Amino acid sequence: MENSKHEVKIDIEYLGDLHCKAVHGPSGNIILTDAPVDNQGKGEYFSPTDLAATAIGVCIPTIMGIKARQNNIDIVGLKVSVTKEMMNEPYRRIKKLRLDFVFPKRLNDKDFQIMKNVIKTCPVTRSLHPDIEIEANYKFADE
Repeated sequence: MENSKHEVKIDIEYLGDLHCKAVHGPSGNIILTDAPVDNQGKGEYFSPTDLAATAIGVCIPTIMGIKARQNNIDIVGLKVSVTKEMMNEPYRRIKKLRLDFVFPKRLNDKDFQIMKNVIKTCPVTRSLHPDIEIEANYKFADE
């Protein structure tokens, strides 16, 4: 059966010792995961919640790139750092994701607002549970 344009198949195999291997269907790229050290793992690879933090951290600049292309804004060199904060009570989950964006050069107010608004339209942001606090900080490399 042919997949729809909006579906991607990812095959996952549990390898033992809290490790998994995920294979991206379209590209064949592989990601290995491990449980974090604070949850019985060795922290040898990304944890599942690390991947959630990574997903938002790469989604937003990707969507910014689309908007930048549409509006002729140069953001090549944009850097993002994501800090993931976990909580254990009443159950283990991501409590907060802090995103620190550093634009390689100063943008005018209009272009900067276009970039800042992307966080509201990012598919990953829209897919995360509303109890996860998302904090975004923005600065320019020359600051």
